Amino acid sequence: MTALRGRRVLVTGAQGTFGRHLCATLRDAGASVVGLDRHPGIAAGVPVFGCDLTDPEAVPPAVAAAVARLGGLDLLVNNAGVGGPAPAELPPDEVVRRQLEVNLLAAWRTTAAALPALEAARGRVIFVASRMAVLPLPLAAAYGVSKRALVAYADALRHEVGTHVGVSVVYPSMVASPIHDTTAEAGLSLRGVSRFEPVEGVVAAILHAATARRAPRDVATTRRGRLEMALARHAPRLADRLVRRTVAARLAAGDLDVAPLAAGMRRRHRDGHA
Repeated sequence: MTALRGRRVLVTGAQGTFGRHLCATLRDAGASVVGLDRHPGIAAGVPVFGCDLTDPEAVPPAVAAAVARLGGLDLLVNNAGVGGPAPAELPPDEVVRRQLEVNLLAAWRTTAAALPALEAARGRVIFVASRMAVLPLPLAAAYGVSKRALVAYADALRHEVGTHVGVSVVYPSMVASPIHDTTAEAGLSLRGVSRFEPVEGVVAAILHAATARRAPRDVATTRRGRLEMALARHAPRLADRLVRRTVAARLAAGDLDVAPLAAGMRRRHRDGHA
């Protein structure tokens, strides 16, 4: 934590669950922190500038104002994100578009705006992705697609700027936060499919990526997460079978009976067992 003292840090999504905890921890470690969020104000004692990260015209001046306030930039944490139900079998709608805008394009344009300052400081950028980037789940296609695309962006960025800017990706699983509310309201809760983990573990993983001697490429947030990521990458067929078995058990138990968006899966499950 002493390595964070005096570091100049910009955190997106600063008013969210991860953002508030992260801002508080960074502040307590002696870092100078500014947040960006749709809701301006104060997060854990940290000033938060208002900015709609989906607006291409709004991001560059907001990032410039944050960098000016900090006097430079050593670390950017792309934390802002949204979720929501989006079955892959249905055509993309506004829910899908918004997840792609916030989870991918907002991080892209924020990073692009911050790169000159990061390069000048030989700083780092951290992307908060999701375990679903490597282990996708049904009925949440937009989230998995947006986070996998975010990882692809980080990989390309690393090739371009990695000699001067460290690029890391952190892969949380589920953390209790409002990001899951719309999914639960649609009857598509991931309980029983994915396990909750404490927000403190996610923050610790981000801080590890920020303070390691060399910027790590990929950072899991739990021991189980490391296992799931290894399984998804090295034994994808086995990973698919495990997900299918878990989802089939939920269907058989009637857990998705009240979810209209799961109607196709319910019908195919019944047909397969007729």
